[in-house]
Amino acid sequence: MAYILNIETATKNCSVSLAKNGTILALKELNNGNYSHAEMLHPFMVAVLKEANVNPSDITAVAVSKGPGSYTGLRIGVSAAKGLCFAFGVPLISIETLTALAHKIIPDDGIIIPMIDARRMEVYSAIYDCKYNQIREIKAEIITENSYKEYLPNQKVYFLGDGAEKCKDVITHNNAIFVSNKYPSAKEMAKLSFEKYKKNDIEDVAYFEPFYLKDFVAVPEKKR
Repeated sequence: MAYILNIETATKNCSVSLAKNGTILALKELNNGNYSHAEMLHPFMVAVLKEANVNPSDITAVAVSKGPGSYTGLRIGVSAAKGLCFAFGVPLISIETLTALAHKIIPDDGIIIPMIDARRMEVYSAIYDCKYNQIREIKAEIITENSYKEYLPNQKVYFLGDGAEKCKDVITHNNAIFVSNKYPSAKEMAKLSFEKYKKNDIEDVAYFEPFYLKDFVAVPEKKR
């Protein structure tokens, strides 16, 4: 029996779930347009354990969204996950953020392109077939009217995530389908983390770092 606590903080959605053998027992999440992870993450962890009537010492593993995504959000999530793993002596599992995001939809055909906003017209993206097999690696890319022209003429292409929202006016092919209001969530992490747990696909808690994809760039504060 595996109780896995799943933590997702890569985007503005602060999300925590507790799952038993891949089945959700409790889920708490908030996406209010702000990065509220520092304030909400700990209360959400307490809440899901209480709702599921599971003691912290019963946790079998902790899974965390590894990125790419918000630098600060990823740091908060990974730090919390590591702390729990050290405290309870349980393994750490990492889940690619875009893989979890792709699982938000269940298409019958075509391909899935989850996107995370990376400022301006740049996104973090990957490409999956309708069975969630990854067919193109994760990368940061600037979206233009020529993006994905090798895929769009031949099949439906499902775009989702906060990065996809800003691409609607640029990618206008008839096969482009934009699925709104989808964010990475600890809900979809549940089955993914359990599959990794069964394979003993775990991280070194001491040395694990988020997958930032790009170096952090500080934005200068505007003068008043």
